[in-house]
Amino acid sequence: MNPGLVVSSALATVLALGLVGQVSAQDKSKAREKCYGIAKAGQNDCASLSGSHSCAGQSKVDNAPDEWKYVPAGTCKQMKGMTAEEARKMVKK
Repeated sequence: MNPGLVVSSALATVLALGLVGQVSAQDKSKAREKCYGIAKAGQNDCASLSGSHSCAGQSKVDNAPDEWKYVPAGTCKQMKGMTAEEARKMVKK
């Protein structure tokens, strides 16, 4: 085994891990909100408001009022989405 190659690989790994950590930190700093009624079938982010399932990607229809996706804060209304309170009212009807 070439010692220079091992050192180069180790250094490249350390540098790559440092960049991944910075990207993760940037993503966490962006404010997000749940936006109901905009998820396409199979593209919801987690459990439905109605309790029909408990996992991401299990929505059956497009734009169901009880399904949600995370969106940048302040953009939900622009996407014709609803808050959790508004969605609860739609689901109860």
